[in-house]
Amino acid sequence: MPTTHEIYDQAVELKNQGDLEGAVSKLKEVLEIDPNHSDSHSALAVYLQRLGQFDSAIEHAKKVCEISPNDSFSYTQLSVIYVKCGKIQEAEDAREKAHQVQAANAG
Repeated sequence: MPTTHEIYDQAVELKNQGDLEGAVSKLKEVLEIDPNHSDSHSALAVYLQRLGQFDSAIEHAKKVCEISPNDSFSYTQLSVIYVKCGKIQEAEDAREKAHQVQAANAG
């Protein structure tokens, strides 16, 4: 049985070949094994946004923030996903949270 890392790598390869749907399927396999696999949630947020599945993309980006609440990049990615999904106020809120986390980590 392949490891989560191997399945994740397969997903990235599928994405690189232009098969976003296949990549999404592989990433969901990873999450069946490890529901808190942050890299898979992060990739799903991007891939699903590209596929126009905005609500799902946002949910995966939010999950990354739950898993890594002290990582300002998590909130930055959430902000970007919100922008690409047309949710500007939510994007600004997430960007502000990224700045707060970054400031807290610096202090």
